[in-house]
Amino acid sequence: MNDADPTPPSVLIVEGDPWVRDMLSEMLLSVRCDARLQVCADGSQALSALSSKPDLIIAARELAGVDGLDLLRKVRAKGPGLPFILMSNRSDSASVREALPLHPTAYLSKPLNLDTLRKRLEELLLAVGEEIACPVPALQAGASLPAYLEQRRATADGGPLLADVQVAIKRALNPQGLNLKVLEEEVQGDPQITAVLIAAANSAALHREAPVQTLLQALNKLGSTQSMNLILGMTLKRSARLSDPLLAQHAARYWELSLHAAEYGRTLARMLELDEGRCYCAGLLHCLGDLAVLRCLQEWRLAGGELDEDQVQLSLNEFGAAFGSALRTRWRLPLGLRELIAAIYQLGGGVYSREILAMNLAGQLARLPAEQGLEKVASSKTARLLKLGLPELRRLRKVENLEVKPQEEPPSAEAEVSN
Repeated sequence: MNDADPTPPSVLIVEGDPWVRDMLSEMLLSVRCDARLQVCADGSQALSALSSKPDLIIAARELAGVDGLDLLRKVRAKGPGLPFILMSNRSDSASVREALPLHPTAYLSKPLNLDTLRKRLEELLLAVGEEIACPVPALQAGASLPAYLEQRRATADGGPLLADVQVAIKRALNPQGLNLKVLEEEVQGDPQITAVLIAAANSAALHREAPVQTLLQALNKLGSTQSMNLILGMTLKRSARLSDPLLAQHAARYWELSLHAAEYGRTLARMLELDEGRCYCAGLLHCLGDLAVLRCLQEWRLAGGELDEDQVQLSLNEFGAAFGSALRTRWRLPLGLRELIAAIYQLGGGVYSREILAMNLAGQLARLPAEQGLEKVASSKTARLLKLGLPELRRLRKVENLEVKPQEEPPSAEAEVSN
């Protein structure tokens, strides 16, 4: 980080929670996009990584193996100059005093204040007035779209953001802090935010008991600051919004299908005295794989790849289900929620719970064209097992059409929160 040294800075991030690691990485790259990152999950890995001579260390105090304070102690034993940001769940005066003799560059309490973190990173990584430009990496010569998508399937960031995050947080903030109930109402229709917060709330780092399976449960588990940090962190990611009109049009269609399935699921759950939140959430998340494909297609186009309507449709048909399955597994969404999502597409073998049947029926109704009658759905195995005939289905369709609010176009990239 010498002004005369053109080499991009090397930064070591050490954090046990995978979602906080990801958020820290995105925050750092948003400040210094050319930074070379090395990410570790515990202190023992970090000790080995010190041999690479990082220019900056960002480490949690609470780490498995060697904790962050011991890591700082070992770093300072080698010399006083290396910038070291220590993060901790402990902000009491005794804990802070214990760290001060080791001269951390900053001692930040968790949940993090992202504005404070950004200012620190800008001071450490950028010269006054300096701006770093990082072009999108070009595709390898001869790269094919199917091969590209197959490679991205295991690492995709999920779908694009569809809710207006800036408006949502502004409405949820009040002088007392962030109102989680208002925030839930503002973002409950966004599949990406819902999936990420549920996954983060089920992280092993939070020592959960019962699995979190709805957005409101996730918000309450994470708390206001951590929830806001994770949501803002999503806006920092590449292609967080779909700027391509063709891809945005497809995303709007899948978003509408997700919302219809969610509302049908919730209404059926109310009728059958089931868990409304779980059923709504399962319906909302069932198209996340298709939305993730669309986000990767935008990255393909930004990197110089060609794309037309036929290629978009073929990609969705071939990879939508695979992306969805990979995301739900990698993010470790609760098994019960995954089973409800799978039921939207088809019934498996064996004995069916009423929730499984409800979500399968919700999927049938969501996919049914508005002009088509309900006779075929009424004669389906699912409707018969639930003992729902044409009169009930007609009432259900009428209620659902009244409850689903018309969705505005997803906000443009310019509407993202700048942090």
